[in-house]
Amino acid sequence: MNNTYLQYSQTDTGDNPETSIIWMHGLGDHGSSFIPLVREFDLTGCPPIRFIFPHAPERPITANAGYPMRAWFDIYNGFDDADMEDSEGVAESQRLITGLIEQEKKRGVPSDRILLAGFSQGCAMALYTGLCYPEKLAGIIGLSGYMPLIYSFPNDRNPVNQNTPIFMAHGTQDEVVPFSRGEDTMKLLTSLGYNVDWNAYQMSHTMSMTEVIDLGAWLRQLLAT
Repeated sequence: MNNTYLQYSQTDTGDNPETSIIWMHGLGDHGSSFIPLVREFDLTGCPPIRFIFPHAPERPITANAGYPMRAWFDIYNGFDDADMEDSEGVAESQRLITGLIEQEKKRGVPSDRILLAGFSQGCAMALYTGLCYPEKLAGIIGLSGYMPLIYSFPNDRNPVNQNTPIFMAHGTQDEVVPFSRGEDTMKLLTSLGYNVDWNAYQMSHTMSMTEVIDLGAWLRQLLAT
């Protein structure tokens, strides 16, 4: 990959947004698919929010016989802890997502009013990019995913986001990313002293309305004026 920027879809909840949420999609998806989700959140009392939904570049996916699809990094085998990971892909997407953070800062939103969010593979990138970012962020949302490069992360992370609120959620019947993988991430972050709001739901690799309600309440508590 040699992309220098990410294409994205955008929707604002009001004029002159004071907060930005950069939301990464999962493997084979695209950012636009999450736009309808914004209408489902109860954001009463929150300032105008700019939601940015980037589209991951296309790349061949080894686990899918090399078939190209939108992905933040390659998947070699599966999502078990012991599976080999695409560290170069993670680093490249980290750079691209960091570019979106820098863009929002240039648009007048300070880093401590920017959140990173993601589902599945997008969750992996939100967690890793957010907790390695060198400036304070407002929060991190990780849904149905995990921390990539989990063994090197403790050395890669930046202490400036040690106290950044983290919302994590995972389905107990997830057939794609095992529930145990998300739970292992939560346990690691908790052991490292991070502020993790952990939520488990009886669902598969998807989002539920209960999860949306809980996440909306978390956002209101974090952002409402």
